Amino acid sequence: MTAITVRPRASTASDFAALKRKVDAAGLLRRQPAYYALRLAVVGAMFAGGWAAFFLIGSSWWTLLVAVFLAVTFSQVGLVAHDLAHRQVFRTKRPSEIAGRISANLGVGMSYGWWMDKHTRHHNNPNHDDLDPDVAPEVLIWATESALGRRGLAGFVTRHQAGLFFPLLTLLSTDLKVSSIKALRVGVVKRPVLESVLLGIHAAAYLSALFVVLSPLQALAFLVVHQGLFGVYLGMTFAPNHKGMPHPDGTEDYLRKQVVTSRNVRGGWFVDIALGGLNYQIEHHLFPGMPTPNLRKAQPIVRAHCEQVGVPYVETGLIESYRQALRHLHEVGAPLRASRAR
Repeated sequence: MTAITVRPRASTASDFAALKRKVDAAGLLRRQPAYYALRLAVVGAMFAGGWAAFFLIGSSWWTLLVAVFLAVTFSQVGLVAHDLAHRQVFRTKRPSEIAGRISANLGVGMSYGWWMDKHTRHHNNPNHDDLDPDVAPEVLIWATESALGRRGLAGFVTRHQAGLFFPLLTLLSTDLKVSSIKALRVGVVKRPVLESVLLGIHAAAYLSALFVVLSPLQALAFLVVHQGLFGVYLGMTFAPNHKGMPHPDGTEDYLRKQVVTSRNVRGGWFVDIALGGLNYQIEHHLFPGMPTPNLRKAQPIVRAHCEQVGVPYVETGLIESYRQALRHLHEVGAPLRASRAR
């Protein structure tokens, strides 16, 4: 099992308090309005430009290139919604929620309220087998105990989940939409009527554009390429961060719970942009409200402090991060493969 049994030493909250004082002194929790004005403008231009190209090209198979571009754009919109949910962009709740619903519900067809609730629970208990919804036993299994006893199609997927990981990501966009609708039906979302209307507008506008401008076969191809690649890209921004890292038992203090369960990804400006700053996952989990451009500046402070107090600080390259996650998935499925071989 990949690092599952690693446990940090006991400590008090004073270790995090000392780190926070260092980060505060460096001014890294201050808002960055100029950065977000530029980022929102660029992502907005990508969104508008992508759809403008779609309508200008019209009924042609060349629109599949637009589908690829819009898959990247939708993922970037989703990353903006992530920052809005953490109030990195706006200081107060109301403008964050308004912009969040516009970007998530109206922009990419995902419930902002549902995702924010899910993501908050993840941040509170990262990689916890019972409390983190991101590692809950569903299609993919991240803990060996949850894999035992799976039969039929579920058992087949678990036995081969490392190889199926990237193909399954093509269904992530569909899963986000289905989960959003379920959350709206059961009352998880605070403003269900508003979010339902925004999701309905998104779906009507999106499908109308496809089936009015394109031939039925082209529209179907565009839908599959766009939504499939959107799911792959979005999944690839989150997969390197926690998958294959230790699962806490709930006794850890805040600093250790957030650092030991997270993995940073090395890279230059391209990785920073592609992953929306989530490659600094350790810093993000310690300080969720820290603006994205400050995460890189906070990294040497956090790393040095972790070394000082004896907390493992994990950082790896992008490809290696996927290797570690896939290796962990393979190890989790090993008992099922062994039992089938008998």
